[in-house]
Amino acid sequence: MTDRAKLDAFLASWPYARFLGMEARLEGKALTAVLPFSAHLVGNPLIPALHGGVVGGFLELAALAELAASAPDGHAPRTVDITIDYLRPARDSTTYARAEVIKRGRRVANVQVTAWQGNRATPVATLRGHFVVNGPPLSAHPSEGRDPGKTRNVQHQGR
Repeated sequence: MTDRAKLDAFLASWPYARFLGMEARLEGKALTAVLPFSAHLVGNPLIPALHGGVVGGFLELAALAELAASAPDGHAPRTVDITIDYLRPARDSTTYARAEVIKRGRRVANVQVTAWQGNRATPVATLRGHFVVNGPPLSAHPSEGRDPGKTRNVQHQGR
């Protein structure tokens, strides 16, 4: 599966990415996440500025998309923890993000994401996070491969 196909499968599997209108561009191996401005994303109409949850969700999805596109085995990453620094208001214009995988181990990856509008040198927010990188395949539905009518027989040690 190509990086583009993995990326498309990832974005299609996240309803929040569709709600945001998030897009992704691949230029060689570099992925740039794009969040086109839309009025329903505004959190403070007086400024106007994007809602902080929209910015945070966009940053997290950018990190997950980078990991999904570069996954050698086509497995979907899962978030362990993230820290977001909001540096300035994200105004009413298109927002871009670039994720950098700092370290990718066998099970966990450390990722840093920077978001900007207009000028990459003046970021609006950054994310640092850890992600499990050996989750289920991107094409698998969570219930795929399991019979919902059957339960596991678990043996417990008596007390």
